[in-house]
Parts: sequence; structure tokens; C-alpha cells
Amino acid sequence: MKRVKKKAATDRKFVVALSRGLDVLRAFHPRDGLLGNQEIAARTKLPKPTVSRLTYTLTKLGYLAQVSRFDKYQLAPPAMAIGYAALSNLGIRGIAEMHMRRLAEDTGGDVAVGARDRLSMMYFAQCRGASSWSAGLDTGSRIPISTTAMGRAYLYSLPEDKRAELLEIIRDRTGDKWPAIYAGIQRAGETMAKYGFTISAGEWLDDVHGVGVALRMNDGTGPYAFNCGAPSFRFNEDKLIHEVGPRLVAMVRDIEAILDGALAAPKNKNQENKKMSTRGRAPREIEGVRQG
Repeated sequence: MKRVKKKAATDRKFVVALSRGLDVLRAFHPRDGLLGNQEIAARTKLPKPTVSRLTYTLTKLGYLAQVSRFDKYQLAPPAMAIGYAALSNLGIRGIAEMHMRRLAEDTGGDVAVGARDRLSMMYFAQCRGASSWSAGLDTGSRIPISTTAMGRAYLYSLPEDKRAELLEIIRDRTGDKWPAIYAGIQRAGETMAKYGFTISAGEWLDDVHGVGVALRMNDGTGPYAFNCGAPSFRFNEDKLIHEVGPRLVAMVRDIEAILDGALAAPKNKNQENKKMSTRGRAPREIEGVRQG
């Protein structure tokens, strides 16, 4: 939020009221249910009177629905339509789905792809593994950049100056936890350089181990990052390094080849209505994986 305030003070084109309204919409997370003005104010760090005016306006515009009985709000269909429109325009999502499902079935882990949302990675597609275990994450869920395999893969897909800028923001937000977090990020960089993927083993959630691989695209979108994770008893570090990590790298390279037109995309009965052309797209590069 500090950067937004600084930008607002120096950028005459920046509309503070719009920024605050969008922050209110962003306050709603998957499986939240209803939120009141006080809860929204706590999440957005905005004054409650400001939040009250914003929720009133957003309700009048149809983006929020008020449940009068509880004096709380939920996202309304017009707000959801924005998200669905964004998802439908992510070509990588449809192309990756079959590959992700196959890897989830073969490894028993959950496989997901996400993009940056401030200091988090937001899932925009996920396939659950064959086991009954689940981290309880779904499309729209957010996980931290700093301590997860997906987030660290994203970090190391960035140019060095952009990565340093993001790390500075994370350091300012994490306080006393920063030394341990930074040590984990450095280890992830070493793993990326050696194997082509990142690892998070109990650094986000104590009993969750996972690997991450980024897909950096040269057409102006992304970068995106994939992960594959499971409970620590299923994915120990040896298995992450020698089996799951290489499988995830191979999966992302296959997706890259499809985006480049070198391989045919796998077909299913739903894809007849989701045909996508890769003609004219710029080449893609997978961060940390040598090509050729």
C-alpha cells in the first residue's frame, strides 16, 4: 500500500478513488463468504467511513451484493464476470490443463499454475492429485511469493533488477522473519541453477513439500509459474530432486513447445470450442532450463 500512496502523490494520472475501490474488491478471497465493512477495512487498511462509501457505491454499480440480514457483502456476478473474462483470455491455461492433469495423476501431487498478485502468486488453474490430500487451494487462491516453490520460481524468472526491487519490498514487509526467508530464497536460487527448478520443503506450510518452474513469455504476458506439491511424507526432498522436479520441468518444456507450435496440443472433448492459434507469437523461454 505504501507504493500506491507514493505513486498517487506523484502521478497526476493516478486515480486514488478507483484504486481504493479495487482494493475493496480484492479484499474478497475464495471461500470467504460474507464480509462486513469492518473486516474489509482491516484487510485494506482503509478507514471504515471510506470503506462504507465504497461498498455503497460498488453495491449501486452491481459489483457487490448486500445481504441486509447480516449487514455484509459478497461479490456479485458483474465482479465475477471480470475474473472469468481474464481467465478466458489466458491461452496458457487451456493448453496446460491436460499436461497438469497427467502430472497430478502420475505423481499424486497437486499441480497448479499462477501469476503474481502483489506479494503473492494467484492460482488461475489447478489439478488435484490422486490422493485424498489437498492443501485446500483452488482457482483464485493466493500463496506467498517468498516461501513457496511457485513464488520462488517466479522470482528467478525476473531480470536481476526487478528481482532486487521485489525482494526489497518483501524485506520491508516481513521484518524479523526476513533473514530466514532470504536464506530460503537463496537456497532456491542455487537449486534453480543446478536443477532448473525451485524447492520449498516445509518453509511455507510445515508439512507441504513442492517444486516450482517458471515459464517466461516474450509476448509481454507473464511470467507465470507452475508448481507440484504434496505432503512431506509423499514428497521427501530426494523425490523432489530426482523425480517430481524433473517431471515438472519436462511438463513445462512440453507446454512451451506447444506454444511455439513445435508440438500438437493434446485434445479433449472440450477443446473443440477452445481452439487457440499460436501463429505470430514470440518465442518463449523457460527460466533456468537450457534450450536445445
